[in-house]
Amino acid sequence: MRAVVQRVSEASVAVGDDVVGAIGRGAAVLLGVASNDTGDDADRLAGKVARLRIFENEDGRLDGSLVDVDGEVLVISQFTLIADTRKGNRPSFTDAARPEQAEPLVDAFAAALRGSGIRVETGEFGAYMQVELVNDGPVTIVLDL
Repeated sequence: MRAVVQRVSEASVAVGDDVVGAIGRGAAVLLGVASNDTGDDADRLAGKVARLRIFENEDGRLDGSLVDVDGEVLVISQFTLIADTRKGNRPSFTDAARPEQAEPLVDAFAAALRGSGIRVETGEFGAYMQVELVNDGPVTIVLDL
């Protein structure tokens, strides 16, 4: 499982002309699920995202988490994060989970974040989406399990 976590001042996701998820201050999380990922991985990664200290304290140090600052999260499923680009120029997605495995794990990740008291919005699994965000800082962290 791989997450690209971007600290944002706002973010939204649309499918066609309809905005299906929007947040204010918090994090946009692009989430890739690999074929060997489990529900335990989703819980563990959600816990790490919830406690990841990416918000500045009064001294300017990155010391606050989403839980600490009452931040929100926009979760976007993105199988392309699992691309293997070691050979050639065409990405291989053979390690990405099939949709029937990935969708419940994306849902479990979002549910685990909600269980930490975080407001979570999501994109639409499997849909062609347009994501807009204002990366605050910029701060972008890649988490791999």
